[in-house]
Amino acid sequence: MKAVKTFGLVLFLVGFGIFNATFFTANYQLTNQIITNQIGDQEKVSLFKSNSEVLDKTISSNFTFVSELEKTFEKINEVQLDKFSISDGEIDKIINANNESFSLESLAVLGDGELADYKRKTFNDYGNWLDGRTFNSKEEMKTQVSQVVENIKKYQIVNEKGFDQYKIKDLKYSLTKASAIGPVANNPTLFLVLTYVLCIIGAFLYIVPKINDGPPGIKNNGIFHSAMKNTGWLGILTGAFLIAFYIVLYFYPEYMTNWIIMVDPISQFLKGSDAGRFFLYGFIYTLCILVMGARMIIKYRHSKYQIVRTISVMFFQTAFAFLIPEILLRLNQPYFDFKNIWPLDYDFFFDNELDTLLASGSLGIFMLGWGIALIIIGVPVFVYFFGKRWYCSWVCGCGGLAETLGDPYRQLSDKSLKAWKVERWMIHSVLVFAVVMTGGVLYTYWTGNSQVFGFSTYDVRSVYGAWIGAGFAGVVGTGFYPLMGNRVWCRFGCPLAAYLGIIQRFKSRFRITTNGGQCISCGNCSTYCEMGIDVRWYAQRGQNIIRSSCVGCGVCSSVCPRGVLNLENKDPKGRFNEPILIGNNGVQIKK
Repeated sequence: MKAVKTFGLVLFLVGFGIFNATFFTANYQLTNQIITNQIGDQEKVSLFKSNSEVLDKTISSNFTFVSELEKTFEKINEVQLDKFSISDGEIDKIINANNESFSLESLAVLGDGELADYKRKTFNDYGNWLDGRTFNSKEEMKTQVSQVVENIKKYQIVNEKGFDQYKIKDLKYSLTKASAIGPVANNPTLFLVLTYVLCIIGAFLYIVPKINDGPPGIKNNGIFHSAMKNTGWLGILTGAFLIAFYIVLYFYPEYMTNWIIMVDPISQFLKGSDAGRFFLYGFIYTLCILVMGARMIIKYRHSKYQIVRTISVMFFQTAFAFLIPEILLRLNQPYFDFKNIWPLDYDFFFDNELDTLLASGSLGIFMLGWGIALIIIGVPVFVYFFGKRWYCSWVCGCGGLAETLGDPYRQLSDKSLKAWKVERWMIHSVLVFAVVMTGGVLYTYWTGNSQVFGFSTYDVRSVYGAWIGAGFAGVVGTGFYPLMGNRVWCRFGCPLAAYLGIIQRFKSRFRITTNGGQCISCGNCSTYCEMGIDVRWYAQRGQNIIRSSCVGCGVCSSVCPRGVLNLENKDPKGRFNEPILIGNNGVQIKK
């Protein structure tokens, strides 16, 4: 069996090595047809062609190719701003044409013709509030006029005549992917086999023999001496890779086009179109849960609860989070994850999401109603009967990845009182942030006004998406598995976990009961608690564990050698009971 595991490890490392090597192996060739197809607007197509220095050239580095694209966009915007914006000299003419009060009629000094008409129109759109306003000095007037001109440059000219930052981000990715040539682009299926298939086979060959490693049950096996499982060099290297992967995925997808091209055949099969970065992410995410889910089942095969729970998260991730949404796209229906719940699904109430659902007929209306019903009815009802474990440990994709891929790192969670205090402040602050952000988004959707108390609701949701949705949930939430344990996001950041936890703390039948008379203080329960709960402290005193952070994974019960801990859904009366000690003969010891 050792030979099988070694062979499996070699296969996995070969596949993983090829996967990483393809990041650097693509060549890129930008053609007229690619520019036309990806940009669309003929005026901008002409601008791009006339300003690009890499057209029809073969570039051997994605870093060089992307850099050249950035230079092209920057050059185009400079040319367009110089042509269509009001110059400093023209601003001076406008100021000199006014007295103490500003008049839009002074814009006549800009002259005649289409270009002058465009400048007057944009100034009217952004600066009509200046008309008739009195200023104390010419300098004060110039300051205000200059600010209007800057807003025109930032929000009108760059967007209409050039390329804004969001369009540039999308085009850098789409142009890079479409321009890729070389082995991966020519043979995506071959590289799909050489990477993913080899990794999967290798992982299973390494995992499955563990079923013969002695009798069922948890074995510590020197986890605190492991370079991978105790923040050693291997764990740090793994964490660094995960962090880098998420940063590239969320913020620089143009550099991972070869990885995305490899899964194009799968995407074509499921939804009839090429893959995007989030299809790649969903594919890898699902594979990790399935492969490491098999490991989880083998490791905890002595516990029926763990086996069923693991199969549950494998099913919900594969069917509800990956396959069904992609198949819906193939049927020309909205992409929709039926198990994702606001505020974890923070963009559920965004205007583009609502417009898409409302425009999709009865199915879209059902999806919208389903999502709202889960928030206001499903969550309270299910948490009351089953605790937050029904979602966090049985359904949620974030929890599914944490329980499977992150299981080897669960002992790294911080159990200190200080960590618990930080956790409470952070997770509830994110919940408040999500509520405020969503409130602003809905206010803008209903009123059309994007300003609330001087803040732009678009800026607020952009900050939330970048720092919480991508940075915290992705980069930190998963990348820090080997550094801080497997539930960093669930414990410190998930707003849905905070919402579920508030209900569980005060209005739930779920609890973990303990038998203090049987506890031998081995500490397994606390060591393996991924949520940083000092379970042993409760077990020694025979106290029920009622914590809002508890996700009910049941691992504390599974690793207990004495059967001290039991997950129960009982009548909530007496949930906060006094310690009950039970003797070795099973008789309650009276105080």
